[in-house]
Amino acid sequence: MTKLNQILAVEKGVKSDVQRKVTDAYHTIQKTPLLSGIARSYQPIDDEGEQLPPESTRVQVQVEAVLKDVSTTLSRLFDVTATKDWANCTAKADVTVDGTVLLSGVPVTYLLFLEKQLVDLHTFVSKLPTLDPSEAWTLDENTDSWRTEPVKTTRTKKVPRNHVLAEATDKHPAQVQVYNEDVVVGYWTKVSFSGALPQRRVNELLTRVQKLQDAVKYAREEANGIEVTDRRIGEAVFGYLFG
Repeated sequence: MTKLNQILAVEKGVKSDVQRKVTDAYHTIQKTPLLSGIARSYQPIDDEGEQLPPESTRVQVQVEAVLKDVSTTLSRLFDVTATKDWANCTAKADVTVDGTVLLSGVPVTYLLFLEKQLVDLHTFVSKLPTLDPSEAWTLDENTDSWRTEPVKTTRTKKVPRNHVLAEATDKHPAQVQVYNEDVVVGYWTKVSFSGALPQRRVNELLTRVQKLQDAVKYAREEANGIEVTDRRIGEAVFGYLFG
C-alpha cells in the first residue's frame, strides 16, 4: 500500500518530467514541416521525354498521437496530485510536547503552515532585547520594569583660585597664577530602568519554540505516514478533453 510520504517524494520529479515532456510536445507541433508530407510523380508528354524520379516526404508528426502522449503524461501528474490532495484531507496527527498533547488531530497542511511560522518566530525571539549583563537588575513592581541599584555620583563646579608665585615688593607687583579647581557642589543618584528581558528568559522562550518545532515535525512525519488510496483522475479528465 502506498503511503503519503512516498507520494510526496515522487511528486516533484513527476512535475518536472511532465513539464519537460509537455513543453517538448508544444514545440514539436509548432514545426509545420514535421506535420506536412507530399507525394508527387512526373510523367513526360511522350516516351522520349525526360524521366524524373518520384518525390515524397512523409508526415513525421501526427497531432492525434501527440495529444495521446500529452494525455498519458499529464494523467500521471493529475493522478499523483489527486492522490496527495485526497490524502491530505485525512492526514492528521497530534502535536505532543513533553508528553502532553498540545494540539489534537491537526491536518498535515496546517502542520506545514506551523513549521514555516515557527521558523520566523524563532528568529523573532532570538532577536529580543536583553538586559545589560554588566548590571545587577531587579524587577520594579511600580513600573513593571527592570531597575538597577542606585548609583551615587558627584556634581562638581570649577571655582577660580589664585596661586601666588611671588609676593609683591616695592618694585614689582605680586605674580599670581589663576587656575580652576573642581569643587563638589552636589550629588547625583542614578537608577537605570529597562523594558528588556533577562537572557535566561529569552533562552527559556527559545527552548519552548524549539520544542514545538520538533513536535510539529514529528507530527508531520506521522501524518505523512498514513496509507493512501491511489486516485485515477487523469483518465476521466483527458478522456473527456481529447476523447
